[in-house]
Amino acid sequence: MNNFTPREIVSELDRYIIGQNDAKRAVAVALRNRWRRQQVPAELRDEIAPKNIIMIGPTGVGKTEIARRLAKLAQAPFVKVEASKFTEVGYVGRDVESMVRDLLELAINMVKEEETQKMQLKAEANAEEKLLDLLLPGETDQSPDKQDQRQHTRDRLRKLLRLGELEERFVELEVEVSSMPTMGVFTPQGNEEMGMNIKEMFGNLFPKNSKRKRVKVSEARVHLIESEAEKLIDMENVTTLARERAEQNGIIFIDEIDKIASREGTHGPEVSREGVQRDILPIVEGSTVSTKHGSIKTDHILFIAAGAFHTAKPSDLIPELQGRFPIRVELDSLGENDFYRILTEPKNALIRQYKELMKTEAIDLDF
Repeated sequence: MNNFTPREIVSELDRYIIGQNDAKRAVAVALRNRWRRQQVPAELRDEIAPKNIIMIGPTGVGKTEIARRLAKLAQAPFVKVEASKFTEVGYVGRDVESMVRDLLELAINMVKEEETQKMQLKAEANAEEKLLDLLLPGETDQSPDKQDQRQHTRDRLRKLLRLGELEERFVELEVEVSSMPTMGVFTPQGNEEMGMNIKEMFGNLFPKNSKRKRVKVSEARVHLIESEAEKLIDMENVTTLARERAEQNGIIFIDEIDKIASREGTHGPEVSREGVQRDILPIVEGSTVSTKHGSIKTDHILFIAAGAFHTAKPSDLIPELQGRFPIRVELDSLGENDFYRILTEPKNALIRQYKELMKTEAIDLDF
């Protein structure tokens, strides 16, 4: 985790988001507290829980963007979910634990990408050797003269390959073909369907199918680099690192939490919303969620909830859930001056985006 002070975090968020200083300060302190927690003695570290945040404000004022930019700044796994899409346990639909499973999958992809970058040079070198093998098939004659001649030819092809002069040449590449279908199964961890590949369940019980494809060298190189990188990466280590990153640095943004708030005295369909709140409660409190990659604890995941709260109030949430979001921030509505600043000031301002898009057509826009 990057060692940013709250002031530096707010300054970084200011580059992309206009106004909303209270919300920026709240998330900046929450992120800094994570770093502080890592510095305390180990026996006390597990006792320090994150202070979850609830953002209140109309649509479009920057609630999601603040959380997304914070996660990017911290290089942390980030998942955005909508509370209204969840159903109470026992009903058909996504169960609340799926947000934690999604977070772990995202963390695995992040770590895998980082490990791939570390192995990139070695993977490229291995892929180059494989390409040369494809361009120069083996010979049966093993005499010294033939071997010297073959090595000379291989060196010449290597030089041409690095100069990019063989990109359009065709080679025959053997690629694996997935013949086993993906099967949807109901798991004991939740009643949402999880795709499970039969090969994952039975390992190498089924033979791998492959076919030969005639492709250009440029396409073959990409495929070979990916294939070699996969061989170099230890997926068990990736999963272990990803699980730790999700547990210690993960951020889950729960949008539309106001949609599951039941107004006092209501009856009928709204009453069932309380069931979703009670399902979310243990996840936010801290529990262990089972996934196909192992169990993951949610004790130190930072939860940021958000909602417009036009018809409901934060106090309409069940008291236990309110208590798990101790930091409450109200975001300001946007005015005419704010809209002007949004178009002109951020690093990724819309006007700048369109100026760069039109520049590709040799058109200079000036506002």
